[in-house]
Amino acid sequence: MIDSIPGIADRASNMTFSQNEIQRYSRHLIMPEVGMTGQKKLKSASILLIGAGGLGSPLGLYLAAAGIGRLGLVDFDVVDHSNLQRQVLHTTADVGRPKLQSAAEHLQAINPEVALDLYETHISSANAMELMEPYDIVIDGTDNFPTRYLVNDACVLLGKPNVYGSIFRFDGQASVFHPPHGPCYRCLFPEPPPPGMVPSCAEGGVLGILPGTIGVIQATEAVKLILGTGKSLIGRLMIYDALDMTFREMKIRRNPECPLCGENPTIKELIDYEQFCGIPSQQEDTSLSEPNWEINVSDLHAQIQGDPKPFILDVRNPVEYEICKLPESVLIPLSQLPQRTGELDPDKEIIVHCKTGQRSAQAVEFLRQAGFQKVKNLLGGIEAWAEEIDADMPTY
Repeated sequence: MIDSIPGIADRASNMTFSQNEIQRYSRHLIMPEVGMTGQKKLKSASILLIGAGGLGSPLGLYLAAAGIGRLGLVDFDVVDHSNLQRQVLHTTADVGRPKLQSAAEHLQAINPEVALDLYETHISSANAMELMEPYDIVIDGTDNFPTRYLVNDACVLLGKPNVYGSIFRFDGQASVFHPPHGPCYRCLFPEPPPPGMVPSCAEGGVLGILPGTIGVIQATEAVKLILGTGKSLIGRLMIYDALDMTFREMKIRRNPECPLCGENPTIKELIDYEQFCGIPSQQEDTSLSEPNWEINVSDLHAQIQGDPKPFILDVRNPVEYEICKLPESVLIPLSQLPQRTGELDPDKEIIVHCKTGQRSAQAVEFLRQAGFQKVKNLLGGIEAWAEEIDADMPTY
């Protein structure tokens, strides 16, 4: 374990506790590994949480309860019904509210002694360094590769520990990236996966309990870093399989050729992470921005009422198809499309849709390259259909 984060011990020496705080933290105070000295370190520490969703919920709840003196929360989303299965920081009454408002109320209710900084913004290369600089530790609770690389790079450039976690379906991972004490995220994943190769939780799902497990592990690692005790996950990737209920470990070493934390680093400032991860901007995505290759839900609805009717191809997964479907749509999951193009008539107009329009855009591009000329992507997917055409359609 590395020593306690620099500066925390000096600030802790000036900390005092009220009688209420001593009662609140009494189960910590009687532990030799924490005691008054350790609890003062926790009170003097500051942590920035990137995301107030699945991982951010248990992180916020347990770090506030543990007595971290200052918590910063970065999020720009609102609470949705689909969040409630796993994002325990929010309740049904919070649906439609900004997550930061909901989070702040519940965290203050748990521990009013904790100072909260709220940043209702999208973290980007333009603001990441400024957001992170005042904090001792940064915890990544995000679910996309551009932000993970952004958080990693900013932490390395600032010398901050990056407590990492990721979740998908029944699987979770956790580690701590903190050069020069150990590797960074780029040492583990030098290159991002191709766009669309790894589904998001919104596309593939996630066991509602899973972020609780991984988030609590991240919170534990942050507390250990502050206390300067125990064996950190620095240099280790913990892999959790909820179905088999197994934990396994993979050792990670610093890559001497890492462009960020290696012996001769070439990354000296933050970059365009959307571009780095191969996600085209609106201006660059000319192939799918042409009106001839897209259709909105209103126009599709009109076509369905007329004759001839278009062929509606659903490229979602079967479990999604069971929740809701467009009238007379045919299901061919995106992963099966290359093997099943023979089932499609290239002379018939084909409207492709998924949940939001991203997977269907990939399907349209594939079909175009395969020679289909009468194929269009449904903008907004079935979510747009439910919002604009059929208010009784279930959403997920």
